[in-house]
Amino acid sequence: MAHDAARTKSVGLGFALFSAITFGGSGPFAKALIEAGMSPEQAAWIRILGATVILVPLVLIFRGTAGISAARRSWPQLVLYGLTGIAGCQTLFFVAASRLPVGIALLLEFSGPLLVVGWLKFGRKVAVPRSAVIGVAIALVGLATVVEIWSGLKLDLIGLLAGLGAAACQATYFILIDKLTGVADPLVMTAAGSIVGAIALTAVAVPWTIPWHTLTDTIAIGDRSAPGWIFAAWLIVVSTVVAYLAGAAAVQRLSAAIGGAVAYVEVVAASIFAWILLNETLTTNQIIGGVIVLLGAFVAQSSVGKVAPPEIPPARDDDLYGLHRDDIVGAASGNDH
Repeated sequence: MAHDAARTKSVGLGFALFSAITFGGSGPFAKALIEAGMSPEQAAWIRILGATVILVPLVLIFRGTAGISAARRSWPQLVLYGLTGIAGCQTLFFVAASRLPVGIALLLEFSGPLLVVGWLKFGRKVAVPRSAVIGVAIALVGLATVVEIWSGLKLDLIGLLAGLGAAACQATYFILIDKLTGVADPLVMTAAGSIVGAIALTAVAVPWTIPWHTLTDTIAIGDRSAPGWIFAAWLIVVSTVVAYLAGAAAVQRLSAAIGGAVAYVEVVAASIFAWILLNETLTTNQIIGGVIVLLGAFVAQSSVGKVAPPEIPPARDDDLYGLHRDDIVGAASGNDH
């Protein structure tokens, strides 16, 4: 039993880090599409709609009527998850970034894990491991160093409120996943949330005005270039489908507080992706801040051994989100054209 618990914690941490890295990779590809003519809201809408197109068939194939029934039982939470964790977080961050320095907007959004810890500790009176609180605080200091918060802040009330709203949405994302543990599995949860997010963003993105030619045009990304559909595919498959599923799987094996703290690695990952793809050089402060962020994540994850993880069904080594290797191979062989 102890061995199984330790394995669950290790797998959860692996999912958390993988989710943070894949989320962090979205920046350069989204920026390329936006600079080619799309608005930030339109890029977000395509990202979420594409994820929906992939996830819904997976739910029907691997979960069937049981998956639909599970979604019906939890529909209020799933609607809130789609509105906040998927649609709200991205849209409000875009508003904040348009009115504040991007670094400040990012810092505001990533105060979300602090809200998670505060809500669990003071709102729900849950005993939160001290190392989780310390880890989040250290990571926030590191994040402030990465974005060089002291470089100047022009306070805009709407931008500030939008950034704090993005943080609240991010906090709600972690808390809802924690709440839905054992009720809705990550595949059903992410598919339902994507449907809600895509519908909610339609009015904001005005998709009938999207310059669709950007998906077939050759678009520059740093010193390189590629067709726009490649960037869209990365955003949809890697930075949305894979990232959200991994994040949900991580929180369901750990906790919202710890999953939120480890999510700070996303900022470091985003900086590295920007350096590699966009030739954006990291400053000394950003490197130091990145090390501090990683230290905070390490301190937070050390609390995993002090908290009993939620009960989840045992999974085979080749089982990811309930999708067995044999099932995947079977589905692929049935649609090999």
